[in-house]
Amino acid sequence: MGFHSILFETPEDGPLAGEVHEPECFGDLNLDQIELKLTQGYDEYDLKPFFRTALDRESAIRYRHDVMRDLGSHEISRCIHAFAQSMRKMRSALAQAEKLYYPRQKQWWFLEAAFRYCDALGTLEATLHETHPKSAGLREFSAWLAGYLRGEDFIGLRRDVVDLQTALEAVRYAVHIHGNAVAVLNDDRESDYSAYVVAIFERFKQGEVKDHSVEVKEWPEMNHVEAQILDYVARLQPQPFAMLASFQLNHTDFLDATIASFDREVQFYIAYDAYIQNCREQGLPFCFPVVSSSSKAERCHDTFDLALAHKLCADKLPVVRNDFWLERAERIIVVSGPNNGGKTTFARAFGQLHYLTRLGCPVPGSEARLYLCDQLFAHFEREENTKDMRGKLQDDLMRMHAILARATPRSVIVMNEIFSSTTLADALFLCRRIVNRIMERDALCVCVTFVEELARLGAQTVSMVSEICPSNPAQRTFRIRRKPADGRAYAVSVAEQYGLTYERLKERLAS
Repeated sequence: MGFHSILFETPEDGPLAGEVHEPECFGDLNLDQIELKLTQGYDEYDLKPFFRTALDRESAIRYRHDVMRDLGSHEISRCIHAFAQSMRKMRSALAQAEKLYYPRQKQWWFLEAAFRYCDALGTLEATLHETHPKSAGLREFSAWLAGYLRGEDFIGLRRDVVDLQTALEAVRYAVHIHGNAVAVLNDDRESDYSAYVVAIFERFKQGEVKDHSVEVKEWPEMNHVEAQILDYVARLQPQPFAMLASFQLNHTDFLDATIASFDREVQFYIAYDAYIQNCREQGLPFCFPVVSSSSKAERCHDTFDLALAHKLCADKLPVVRNDFWLERAERIIVVSGPNNGGKTTFARAFGQLHYLTRLGCPVPGSEARLYLCDQLFAHFEREENTKDMRGKLQDDLMRMHAILARATPRSVIVMNEIFSSTTLADALFLCRRIVNRIMERDALCVCVTFVEELARLGAQTVSMVSEICPSNPAQRTFRIRRKPADGRAYAVSVAEQYGLTYERLKERLAS
């Protein structure tokens, strides 16, 4: 099989044609924050479409996993980074050629771009050949690159670059300046008097001396005097400059489309690795998940909200990690517990895990076994919008209806504190109806709610509770544990802390 893409195993996997819009779940799951930070500094590569194009096949995900494992090798990573830097210099030279005014200067910068291109590809091919990458993506690209470098087009380009550089380096000329008159002559091999003077005074040198030379600033654009001198040199020695002009005409499109695509796509791996680096430096684990499109049994250890962790690690603050698992018929995690206890963060982490899995990226955690979903939906509480003339409850119902209409048995749904604007009885009625619909579809779901009864709807539901510090109920641990919901116990512990239990109140009133 020939090389197609370093990101997509087959043409059917992507990328999508045209503009790729941000998925609806991004804002609720803070994936928009991850995308923003991850792509920062990579504007020239336009990486957002890659971050928004999720994969649907296990093989396509393993394809990326293998490439990322190869890039974990120091030698391979170094050669890919060096290639990317050389390609940036190549594009910079091409941009410089477009900006400049004088034709011969533009032609020289075009030659410089072609030289950097040839040099970058030669170095990359040699390094990949020596390092023997194991991933199918890099092995196929290495084989394709070796064939491309042996092709007539590239051989002709490299030959013309070398011949033209040799011809230009052989150009010698003399400039005589007398007042405002400048004469350009063929070089008659006059003596280098500056070298002669330096050689005379070299014998009197006693140790290092202070450098009094003045730095002369170089401007990319030639001035009109320099341009006229160059024109006269070209008239005196026309052959090298005729070669320079014809070189640009003959090699206008020297940049191969596959090379340009590889240069852009490989930046997705580099950008993601750079994004999670500060988390790794703080000791947070990442792993390649075991992905299945058939089994809905899931297990994750030491996982966390990546967007939040990125901020906390930048400030050297600790990050709380959590575990969860689903087995047999279990499909829905119902998260309850006191406010500000990490429930919403846990729900976001659950959604992020499934999306990052579909991107073929390492996910937060020391171990992860995850289901390959087809769609990811999120329903988080939003402020009431006075412009749409709908109440908050109506808006929640309409959004939830739209999700259930599109959800399939392969979907993942993340719900956070829905129907908090209504009474407990109404919220229980509505939540039961929605959770039952999700159970009928056999979809995976995390539901953050104050309605604890949802955790007892059947074998498909699992209860997880945000913990408090046993000695201080007002203190949150931000750990989410798998255990039966018991909001009454939390209420009793708070009442005991503040002396508001029935017994304490009787004692105080009696006194």
